[in-house]
Amino acid sequence: MAGGWSRDGAENEQIEASIAEELERLRARQGPSGESFTHCAECDEEIPQKRRLAIPGVKLCIDCASERDGRNAPRAAINRRGSKDSQLK
Repeated sequence: MAGGWSRDGAENEQIEASIAEELERLRARQGPSGESFTHCAECDEEIPQKRRLAIPGVKLCIDCASERDGRNAPRAAINRRGSKDSQLK
């Protein structure tokens, strides 16, 4: 049932698209996989055996991983698609 300026199913399509984007973002954030490096990919320091066993596929030492994690700004919880009214008119 269309209401106002929107077509049938427009709201559900927008919700499903937002959910799909968030799931894809979370999948991209999954940790390393594969074989662990013995030396850090950035500074060439040896990665301790316990770290390699704890995190399969690890590529960075603790210092480089901590520095990289610190650079990632928290993501704002805003709807990048705009307001519902602007999308459905």
